Amino acid sequence: MNSFSTNIDRVNSLLTTFPRVELANIPTPLEKMQRLSKHIAGPSYFVKRDDLTGFAGGGNKARQLEYSFGEAIQRGADMILVTGAVQSNYVRSAAAAAAKFGLSCHVQLENRVDDMPSSYHQSGNVLLNKLFGASTSTFHIGEDEAAADANIADIARDYAKKGRKPYLLTLSPDTQPLGALGYMRCAGEILDQLHNQNKSVSAIVVASGSAATHVGLLLGLRLLRSRIPVYGICVRRDKKQQVSRVKGIVRLAENLIGCGEVVQEDDIKCHDEWLQPGYGRTNEFVYEAMTLAGNLEAMVVDPVYTAKSFAGAIGLYRQGLFNKSQNILYLHTGGTPAIFAYEREITETLNQGLTT
Repeated sequence: MNSFSTNIDRVNSLLTTFPRVELANIPTPLEKMQRLSKHIAGPSYFVKRDDLTGFAGGGNKARQLEYSFGEAIQRGADMILVTGAVQSNYVRSAAAAAAKFGLSCHVQLENRVDDMPSSYHQSGNVLLNKLFGASTSTFHIGEDEAAADANIADIARDYAKKGRKPYLLTLSPDTQPLGALGYMRCAGEILDQLHNQNKSVSAIVVASGSAATHVGLLLGLRLLRSRIPVYGICVRRDKKQQVSRVKGIVRLAENLIGCGEVVQEDDIKCHDEWLQPGYGRTNEFVYEAMTLAGNLEAMVVDPVYTAKSFAGAIGLYRQGLFNKSQNILYLHTGGTPAIFAYEREITETLNQGLTT
């Protein structure tokens, strides 16, 4: 069979007990990056355009939130609370979904990146949060996931005492990984598209931060008996920390759907060579990736997530991990609104004449 629905149906059969709303416009395109492939003169690069999910600026969070909002609505929630970085795509997408379904929304913005200009705290995703009607508070400690989660939980309890019915969204590694379910479905979508295009790929490269996308994609592929390796490019934590996080969330996800252990430890591949100087901070690889993606493929990658993962997709070939005979699939997870928070840095770099 070669219909689009073949693998989607197989994955859906595992997910029928989980309520889901529709946010993403799917299937998103899967296409070859012709000019990039020619420029790199290495593997043939393909891209899965999840920057084009369409909902509230696009990106991978639309798929992730379909199951979280399904559960929230089923439980009768009248309010969503969510925490994330100042320029979080997850927060922006959650605020948008809350508006779409008529729920109030409170966002807690974690100040993880110090010494940024005022525009960082006012533009991009921050501006969109306001347009979607969310109220906002700031968590000043910054890079402390557990403390941020505890603080937003306290805020949720305060709202509950006032008679509200809050639903809390966090991305901590011990939270039920509903977001991974959306990328289990995406794994089936990718395999169907490759089959229908008579293509195969030797690897998939994706940003690995909260790890819901990485985990869902990897677990979905293994459930569908695909051995395609998934390379997670670290955007927040070093390799050791991220491997541990991915492993833990994989086991939670396997337990959630009741499938047993189908992902092996050696399936979990993370690379942190493009992370420094840290989360939300730029480097020369970021600007090369942004320029290559824009100049060659008219594609926007952002400084926080996708520029680093795009750099990783190219860098893994330069390191010798991929070869010229292979097809490599890059999963573009979106993040376009965040580039406006980095306008000054990007403009200065472009004015210095960085070219491909």
